Amino acid sequence: MDVHHHNLCVYAESLCRDSYLAQDIVQNVFLRVWERPRKLNVDLSIKSYLYQAVHNEFINQYRKRKKIIPLETDYIKNLTDILEEDTGDLKRLIALVQGEIQRLPPKCKEIFILGKQEGLTYFEIAEHLGISFRTVENQMSKAFNIIRTKVGDKLSTILFLLFCNNKKVV
Repeated sequence: MDVHHHNLCVYAESLCRDSYLAQDIVQNVFLRVWERPRKLNVDLSIKSYLYQAVHNEFINQYRKRKKIIPLETDYIKNLTDILEEDTGDLKRLIALVQGEIQRLPPKCKEIFILGKQEGLTYFEIAEHLGISFRTVENQMSKAFNIIRTKVGDKLSTILFLLFCNNKKVV
């Protein structure tokens, strides 16, 4: 496999245009082959198999990055903005969010807390409360809209800080 390493890295770099990512892709492929040598089909050319595996790994990496990067970028930006604020302002924003959560209509509040504080999925909430998935969606949307009108764009980051590790703060 060492014979193919350089050419696979060049191929991977042509796909992703990042030499470090290309090396990671090739390394992941080699690691997978090393961990599961029995999965190799001896009737196929090893070279063809490796090139196809590099292509598949590139696609997998691309899909992961495409989904994660915008979310990470938003959270990092909002978190940076919040952390740059005065500690008093941050405490005020957190208290404001907690107060708005407490003022939500009862069913809306219950659904919101089950989702954000308890970490249940919409399906789990619907099953737990004996209501439809659509009702859970509508109530969560309503809760976010109510709180966002008071807090603004920093809501998701503040909620993340409040409910990370499912701490009971509400």
